[in-house]
Amino acid sequence: MQKSKAGMFIGEHGQSLLFTFILVSSLFLLWGLCNGMIDVMDKHFQDELHLTKAQSAWVQFAHYLGYFLMSLPAGWLAIKLGYKGGIIAGLLLVAAGGFWFIPATHIAAFWAFLAGVCAIAAGLTFLETVANPYTTVLGDPRFAATRINLAQSCNGVGWIAGPIVGSIFFYSKDAAGHNTGTQTLYIPYVAVAFAVIALAVIFFFASVPDIKTEDDYLLDDATPGASHSIWKHPHFALAVAAQFLYVAAQAGIFSFIINYLTSEVPPIPASWNATMANVSAHAGFLGNWLGGWFEAGKTGILSISNKGAANLASVGFTCFLIGRVTGAGLLRRFSAHKVLGLYGLANVAMTLLVFFKLGWLSVGCVFLSYFFMSIMFPTIFALGIFGLGARAKKASAFIVMAIMGGALLPKLMGYVADKFDMSRGFIVPMFCFAFVAFYGFNWSRFSKARSL
Repeated sequence: MQKSKAGMFIGEHGQSLLFTFILVSSLFLLWGLCNGMIDVMDKHFQDELHLTKAQSAWVQFAHYLGYFLMSLPAGWLAIKLGYKGGIIAGLLLVAAGGFWFIPATHIAAFWAFLAGVCAIAAGLTFLETVANPYTTVLGDPRFAATRINLAQSCNGVGWIAGPIVGSIFFYSKDAAGHNTGTQTLYIPYVAVAFAVIALAVIFFFASVPDIKTEDDYLLDDATPGASHSIWKHPHFALAVAAQFLYVAAQAGIFSFIINYLTSEVPPIPASWNATMANVSAHAGFLGNWLGGWFEAGKTGILSISNKGAANLASVGFTCFLIGRVTGAGLLRRFSAHKVLGLYGLANVAMTLLVFFKLGWLSVGCVFLSYFFMSIMFPTIFALGIFGLGARAKKASAFIVMAIMGGALLPKLMGYVADKFDMSRGFIVPMFCFAFVAFYGFNWSRFSKARSL
């Protein structure tokens, strides 16, 4: 067992790659934090600018547009500059986007904030294009899916922190009870900008070896008749489609969880509010965090407030993180494609139960959907680039480009929610998860490999 664990981070020539893995994993924490803040920004602009759910989804559109526009340039630059150069370029671009939020706050227009969101996403594209495939080569190839899921666990920590940070700065109020979120929204992004500049300096001086992976499909073979196109391999081409639909489903659920919790949850008992108020009055910092979770609506019925929903979103991301950590363990023991298929099927069931509006059962299923989404992105990534050798960087760029799915589905899901209600909107991600399950269960046939 000890030998197996060590092999996870031992290179082909016996060198330890653990420190490099830890350093790269810090990038996953970074983009998890940025993505987590994005998901609570939607509801802020709905309230401040009186937007519909479909209109507020422009935040997600701008975010994922940055991924779409920069994925191929990021892949090209990663090939030219290597892993280290691609990471540093991405970090500097994230810093530029973070600092843009200062003038955006003074402009105080929706488009200005969207520009900042898009710029940060462009930088994150470089990091994801490089970091995701890089984790798969930092040790024994047998544990590629395990390593990328472990690194993505750091991403889960960032997702948890993001909504909490967002609830503090996006839903802040002054002494008179007026919202001040638009004036303080820039603060966390400027902090991120300073942090990534420090990370860029660390990466500049750190050892980040450019590791060549095995070419199982002879894509680099110069012999006549050899297949040189990555698109001729269905396990890769369908991974792009699966990633497009998975991120679409993820973005839709993440974007509208606050809307769901503030509108679809059954009435809150008055005793819950009294308990929260009592804790808030005597628990210091914890009390400040717990205070204001519930509010009475226009009809007088007690419901979850925007602040409470934003903090509960962190509970969802905690389920997401638990899924990542436990999933990494499962992937060491079971075939990655089979686990992906089962988790996809489970989420078809979860979203269908939300659609049926079964009260607290449906609320619980929303949080369970986070758990079953946890392994999907990294596992699809590892399955998609399997055996592509030096072309893995190029393949990675296309899989990252597939993140554009997250720009489209929130608008469709928001349209359905505006037309009917938020619960009915969950029918859209249900179809996406069905395709992910199909890909997982059939990957072995597509790749002509028994397992990863």
